[in-house]
Amino acid sequence: MWEKTFELNNKLFCTFCELDALDDTVYAITNRYTVLYSKIFILESPQSSELICTYNIDMGNVSSSPMPNTILVHRKKETNTLYTINALNALIRKLNGGKLDKSYMVDWGEHKNSILLTHEFSDLRKLDTKVHKIVNLPSDNS
Repeated sequence: MWEKTFELNNKLFCTFCELDALDDTVYAITNRYTVLYSKIFILESPQSSELICTYNIDMGNVSSSPMPNTILVHRKKETNTLYTINALNALIRKLNGGKLDKSYMVDWGEHKNSILLTHEFSDLRKLDTKVHKIVNLPSDNS
C-alpha cells in the first residue's frame, strides 16, 4: 500500500534554463525540493538553446508553487519520451483527424528520445533530446 501511495506522490518535473544558468538552476532545485533518486538529468536539444533539467520529487513534501520555467511532465520509459498531458492530447488530435480519443494508441517509437510540448496552448512542439550530463546529488538528498 505504501509503495502505491509513494508512486502517486512521485512527480517528474522539468525545468528549462540557459547553459550559463545551469549551476544556479541546479542549486535552486536542490534547495527548493527533495530530489528523489539523487539525480538530475540535464538534457539538450538541437531545436532549443535551453537545457532541460528533469528530476523526480515527492509532491507530499512540496509546500510552494513550482520554480519558474518548470512544468510537470510524464515519461514513457520504453522510448524515453517526455510529454505534458496537453501535448499528448494535441498529438492524438494531430494523428486522429482532429478528434481527441483517449483510447487512441500512440506509436511511442516515433517519439523516441524527445520531449513533446505545446506552444501557444495547442500547437504541438517536439524537441529531440539527448543527455547533456547527469548531476549526482549527495545521497542524503534522496
